[in-house]
Amino acid sequence: MRSTAGLILICLGLGTALGQNQSVTATNNQKSTWRFAVSGDSRNCGDVVMAAIAQKVRADGAAFYWHLGDYRAIYDFDEDFREVNPKSDILAYETAAWPDFIQQQLVPFGDLPVYLSLGNHETIPPKTRAEAIQQFADWFGTPELKTQRLRDDAADHLLKTYYHWIRNGVDFVTLDNASDDQFDDAQLKWFYAEIERAITNPDIHTLVLGMHKALPDSLSTGHSMNDSAQGIASGRAVYKRLVDLGNHGNKNVYVLASHSHFYLEDVYNTACRRGHPETILPGWIMGTAGAVRYHLPDGIKESPKAQSDTYGYLLGEVSADGKISFTFKPIHEKDIPEQTTSRYTDAFVKSCFTGNHSSYKPEGPPQPPNCPCP
Repeated sequence: MRSTAGLILICLGLGTALGQNQSVTATNNQKSTWRFAVSGDSRNCGDVVMAAIAQKVRADGAAFYWHLGDYRAIYDFDEDFREVNPKSDILAYETAAWPDFIQQQLVPFGDLPVYLSLGNHETIPPKTRAEAIQQFADWFGTPELKTQRLRDDAADHLLKTYYHWIRNGVDFVTLDNASDDQFDDAQLKWFYAEIERAITNPDIHTLVLGMHKALPDSLSTGHSMNDSAQGIASGRAVYKRLVDLGNHGNKNVYVLASHSHFYLEDVYNTACRRGHPETILPGWIMGTAGAVRYHLPDGIKESPKAQSDTYGYLLGEVSADGKISFTFKPIHEKDIPEQTTSRYTDAFVKSCFTGNHSSYKPEGPPQPPNCPCP
């Protein structure tokens, strides 16, 4: 592993098994717009909320859904699981948690492709990254992703939790920062190679990066890759490479994350970067798929761009030139499908909307002159 002390010196300068196989290369179907959907953090009340997300995403005509991690709580019972399994002990819960996620949260998408990213709750003991690869191999190892992996490197036969796929000139990249040792050297090497492939591929106009934790120094600094030294160093290195890609590689770049349980736009537009606008990447946080809801960081007020007491997903609309416009689509109690409400009591479904709150408030970013980077 690269020395953390050395990596910390890096600072920002300018610098589905349930779906159908899709093309791994850019297609010529770029004359009209198309859509995809993203959210993350579906523990706690996710079995209730995700069924509605699946129904609405399909109605929106999205080409796929991207889940950015934290499927089940693991450290304790999810409230929705406990509601229908009141006598379960913790061992039975930990055994059933991931199959429950598949059945209650992924199956409702039907034949719509679903892509998965790992969250930190997927590595809470007794769960491990290795077990996650086994449990979700049908999603990490779809024919589409396998073909793309071997197209990139014919000798790469290892199933990974970081990968990419290409659709209509957009390169979608999933990274794994589920644990404090990530991004490690192997993942960074793969990421840098993927950036070079994107730069040299004239058919790729846009790169969308999705992962669980926001990259360092966001508006949600206190609940992000800033939580570990390796996360800070490697995350800043990835951020700088993305800035370079946007400024000098002539590609559109967008960065998506969850982990903080609220909706927040423009998350890398911090006071420390505003003197260097060329370093501000378009970024969103949407940890809004059912997890216990957090307060917004200090200094951020409720607005259409910052919502703390909400569930929902981000809908991306891709234009022919690769530019993407994003809209947050909230989920309300009335959106929960009848099949889901019949599995629970009315009181429980209501409690997911009137309750499921936390007093946790992530720390915001440093303010000038205490900026970590220019």
